Amino acid sequence: MSGLTPNSPRPIDIKLHQSSRLLEIKFDNGTECMLSCEFLRVYSPSAEVRGHGVGQEVLQIGKEDVNITAIEPVGNYAVKLVFSDNHDTGLYSWDYLYELARDYEALWLEYLGKLSAAGIRRKEQV
Repeated sequence: MSGLTPNSPRPIDIKLHQSSRLLEIKFDNGTECMLSCEFLRVYSPSAEVRGHGVGQEVLQIGKEDVNITAIEPVGNYAVKLVFSDNHDTGLYSWDYLYELARDYEALWLEYLGKLSAAGIRRKEQV
């Protein structure tokens, strides 16, 4: 992941829709997205999820009903998302949030593929 550059898109609006468990983000370059709390949780940038090196990632399962309970600004470069399962150690930089928004479909399919390969089925949403 790259660091912030002067050209990095920055969020101008972040809005949590708790009932639908979606985080709406609008960037200053016109990009808008709706990312599910589950997606943000399974792609947490924390060491607990990502491990400490390539191949050490920990597949997150059972996060279908997770919600965000707090969004805390971290300087002018990131937010800390606090999840309903008490996970709160990932700092989501503006660049990382933008990468998640830009690559959402590919990342979501990759996650579903990893679950499938592990023989895990997602609980259907109601």
